[in-house]
Amino acid sequence: MKEITSKKLRKFNIIMGGLHLIQGLMMLFLATTVIQNIAEFKPSITQFYLAFNTQTQSLESASKILFELPFGIMVASFLLISAVAHALISIPKRLNDQYNRDLEKGINQFRWFEYALSSSIMIVLISTLFGIYDIASLLLIFILNASMNLFGLVMEQLNSGKEKGKVNWGPFIWGSLAGIGPWIVILLYMFGNGNFDMVPWFVWAIVGTYFVAFNTFPVNMVLQYKKIGKWK
Repeated sequence: MKEITSKKLRKFNIIMGGLHLIQGLMMLFLATTVIQNIAEFKPSITQFYLAFNTQTQSLESASKILFELPFGIMVASFLLISAVAHALISIPKRLNDQYNRDLEKGINQFRWFEYALSSSIMIVLISTLFGIYDIASLLLIFILNASMNLFGLVMEQLNSGKEKGKVNWGPFIWGSLAGIGPWIVILLYMFGNGNFDMVPWFVWAIVGTYFVAFNTFPVNMVLQYKKIGKWK
């Protein structure tokens, strides 16, 4: 990578980090004060477990509320995490040098670690919009989505420097299977009652925006390793 390219890329990441920081702070303000629907939405996260009923002498399903999820704050954290990631790869020289060395090999590990955290938070938030409040289900959704992103990192590591016809698509396939899991669960809840007219507008805005962004990654990866378009 040429030095001038590295400098431009560093400047770009600093600018994007600043923009995401501003967006995150604005979202934090809007979600906690201005947009009441989001500010008031704090789903109760529950835990299900088996309890012994002494009267019937049998095990019965029981539940308890663990905490209320600060939805608006968590939405803002999605952007703030991105701002922190941009800062890490651009401001500290040691990390910036590592970032540039990785890019020369076709690897961007910082991106995948950031996505593993931020996108997993977002998919959990989307899950709560459709009534998934069980802590165990949310943890599994988080882990599946994080695994999908880490498979993306493995895809880059395994195929660094390989030619078009020698690409190992294993991590892409396994990551896709892991990534589709949370969406299957969300769809099951989404079509559970069919009362779509009662869903607030911001729910569809969040789901639509994230779903489009979600699918750009596998499409971009296919184009990259098939060397189509700008990846030739």
